[in-house]
Amino acid sequence: MTIVLTTPREITIIGIRASGTEVKAMKGVVGTEMNKLTHSTSDAEVIDEVSALTPLLCISVLLNGIQPILSGVAIGSGWQALVAYVNLACYYVIGLTVGCVLGFKTSLGVAGIWWGMILGVFIQTVTLIILTARTDWTAEVEKVVVRVKRSAEDTLDQLVANI
Repeated sequence: MTIVLTTPREITIIGIRASGTEVKAMKGVVGTEMNKLTHSTSDAEVIDEVSALTPLLCISVLLNGIQPILSGVAIGSGWQALVAYVNLACYYVIGLTVGCVLGFKTSLGVAGIWWGMILGVFIQTVTLIILTARTDWTAEVEKVVVRVKRSAEDTLDQLVANI
């Protein structure tokens, strides 16, 4: 059976569903890895810290499965500059700042830095979902058709000029 995805919305939905599957698979992997960890170390402090950070890993896997799909849709739509600004603002300005505050000014430590990064990626993901959902894709297709026709005419003019 061949699945044909025709709209960015369909591509995004498939990507989000795949990310959910990643998290389910991650649960199994994490459980297996935790068993291996107990064989690798007997230090209760290490085991406790890894156990405490594991939920953050699962959240990161989910968000980092969705966000690149949305970025790809936006970049493929010609919004490279917009995506760059969203990335800078959400991840570096918000996420990194909150992460540093939580990690170094509170008792959260590594978890605080990670929560800041999760917040940055979450805001970035939500922003890209809003941008993608509010886009008039019919109008975008019409813009592409005009650009392709113009490009074809320019190419034809160059071919005729070279004859």
